[in-house]
Amino acid sequence: MESARDPRKRQISFRNEVRGIPSTTYGAFGLYAYPAKFIPQVVAYALDEYADPGMTVFDPFAGYGTTGVVAGIRGHDYELWDLNPLLEVLHKVATMKQPRQDVDRLITEMRYSCHEFIPDWPNRTYWFPEEFLPFLYRAWGFYHSLEDEEAKLLLTIPLLKVTRFFSLDDLYRQKLSRSPRSRKRLDRLLRGNWQERFYEKVRDEAYAVVRGIAEHHGLSPKPVRRTVRAGIDTLTLDLAKDMDILITSPPYLQAQEYIRHAKMDLFWLGYPQAVIRDLNKKEIPYRDVEPCEVQSDTYYRIRRQIEEEHLLGTFDAYFWGILGALTRLQRKISSYLFLVVGQATLRGRPVPIDDIFRQHFTALGWTHEITLVDTIVTRRMFFYDNNPATGLKDKRMRTESLVVLKKTIPHRVRMSCLHP
Repeated sequence: MESARDPRKRQISFRNEVRGIPSTTYGAFGLYAYPAKFIPQVVAYALDEYADPGMTVFDPFAGYGTTGVVAGIRGHDYELWDLNPLLEVLHKVATMKQPRQDVDRLITEMRYSCHEFIPDWPNRTYWFPEEFLPFLYRAWGFYHSLEDEEAKLLLTIPLLKVTRFFSLDDLYRQKLSRSPRSRKRLDRLLRGNWQERFYEKVRDEAYAVVRGIAEHHGLSPKPVRRTVRAGIDTLTLDLAKDMDILITSPPYLQAQEYIRHAKMDLFWLGYPQAVIRDLNKKEIPYRDVEPCEVQSDTYYRIRRQIEEEHLLGTFDAYFWGILGALTRLQRKISSYLFLVVGQATLRGRPVPIDDIFRQHFTALGWTHEITLVDTIVTRRMFFYDNNPATGLKDKRMRTESLVVLKKTIPHRVRMSCLHP
């Protein structure tokens, strides 16, 4: 068993170490509260400390696209993948040119638009009061009628955020869910001039996008080549070309249902129910995952302690899925792996994912440089004082670790996922 004071681990505050990015929500980084979005300073630190000029960057679980935004600022070509189609539109907004649109004119045009859009979502009446729906159909009808790409991008995040605010979704939870708190919010809206409130909030959010994009351009992003592949299955795809660096924050062990959270946004953006259902089935909790023999003593030690069959299934599926994908993809990575992982638990059992990942990849020939442990200050996750499943004090996601691994074996060698 590894020492509690492991010399290969070091505490760090990425916020304090990185210069040039004023805050975690500065510029494009704070435009949209994507679940479990890691802070830009993690990516900036990795690139500043380890990357050479001209190195290419790849993130196979890109989420909001933070890796790409930072890579662009630092002047690195990059490729982003994610199962969630939101990646594509959110990244377009984050990297758009400074908008020149008249926001007030756009809001006025939205007010008087006769266009209508009804999402392919049978459950929409469960999530929105009947009074709101015709109003939302017209607002989104205006959005979908826009031919000006800049105007459409400018309104995308404001409409997504305000539409969710006008829904029964509890905005403080990781999963799409109703609660007494969300019901109270809707009751307050219904007692006031909610139509005017809607337009005011969209206008305020649009101006926030304008400011955020201006701040982003103040960071001097470089004209780099970028590839964004959204709505794809990272667990089964191969990289078509070699990349220098892989940096990613994989889905969390106990929070893998990102499509479930995003489906409200996807429906309003025009994705049909069949597509969203298919994407949901590809998330780790709902799919059959090809077994991968994990090269980690810690993995097998913890696995032997799990008695509940369903938890054992969750544990195996997570590591088989994530490590299986990363084991395949690392064959095309020539220099560094940077793996950002949280400190998870299963029914109160600590699961040191960083140690499992480190052991697995060092067995494949990578050299472990260091693991940097940062305290999570804020995160778009839902915390309980007590875990509702166990009744125990909640201990989830208090820190996250950056596992730094350097390639030390010939790039031509084919590596496999084998039992130690």
